[in-house]
Amino acid sequence: MEDATDDLVPLDWDQVEARAARGDTSHLRELGARLADRREAAAEQAREYGRHLAHVVRVLALTRGRDSLTQLLRLLDEKQASTGLHPRFVASLLAEHQEPADLAAVVFDRPHTDRLDELRGCLFHELILRGVDIDDFRPLRTWTIVRPGWSALAWLPDQLRAMETAVDFPGRSLRGSARGGGSGLPTEGRMDPPTPRTSRRSALQDVATTAVHTSIVAAPEAGDWGNHGAWVFRLDEAIAPKRVPALLPTLPMPCVDGLGPTARFEIAARPVDEIWRLLFATASMGGMYGEGVHGAYGRLWAWRSMAGLSGTAEGASAEDVERHANQSTWFHFEADAEWFHNDVCADYGIAALSPDRRRLAVLAATDTD
Repeated sequence: MEDATDDLVPLDWDQVEARAARGDTSHLRELGARLADRREAAAEQAREYGRHLAHVVRVLALTRGRDSLTQLLRLLDEKQASTGLHPRFVASLLAEHQEPADLAAVVFDRPHTDRLDELRGCLFHELILRGVDIDDFRPLRTWTIVRPGWSALAWLPDQLRAMETAVDFPGRSLRGSARGGGSGLPTEGRMDPPTPRTSRRSALQDVATTAVHTSIVAAPEAGDWGNHGAWVFRLDEAIAPKRVPALLPTLPMPCVDGLGPTARFEIAARPVDEIWRLLFATASMGGMYGEGVHGAYGRLWAWRSMAGLSGTAEGASAEDVERHANQSTWFHFEADAEWFHNDVCADYGIAALSPDRRRLAVLAATDTD
């Protein structure tokens, strides 16, 4: 195929090289241009197939009943690599629209010889987040025994914890979706420091290790937020929670650089479940231009951020993270510093004071269009 006119015949590379040897480079340029056009047309056709395939999967996932579930699982098992859809997305759709009893019977109660364990792992935690008690369904109880140990999700608790009870989910239909816009700083628990605040900067230094920093920013990193940062400070002495609002704007953090003594700095004490809810929404639903990592992995990365903020040791159990989180004092703040964009529900800061009141960890995240 010297001129690439027949799609069924492969291009003869020997002839291409012979043309070049004879100096017929203009022919090669024209040939390259035609191939580039065909490649772009084929890529667009592949994208179109992908859009159609994604819609078929969506329709099967959202059509209630065991028959549609059975057909969807057959499709995913046979063509999973070709669908281009991550199992965590499909699991989120299923948990939103299918009955737990049907999901337990069809998805979990079947021979584990297919390639759908990642789907099952994600669906398991999607159901937990929606309040399903796994003890009510034998296949779900069995999954905790037979699930693969390599999955990062296996670290998570098998029951919904008290701090996870306030959870936001997106709503999806056959051709659309909607998600909550988050929540700004509440009026309850406000501890705004009086103005003018001191312009003197604190001498404390950030002592966050790479591992701790990575842990703290896990949720906004997973949610693909525009910018985020984390800092940890060892205090010279134990301080009462009421001193934190005045201390935060003075710390050496880019998120408060340039904040004048009268510029807006608002802060509220928050219960641990509201902090977890904010982190979960950040990871699961993502930033303005992303869809996040959905429920199961949103749960995982919210816990990771809580671990880093609360000072839980690396590699600790979920029970240890929960204990440290419950014993910490939590704050939610916003500021008119240049680092933030101050778009509604697209900027926040979190601070955690340790139980001994000698460690202060901070996470700041911002996302804007």
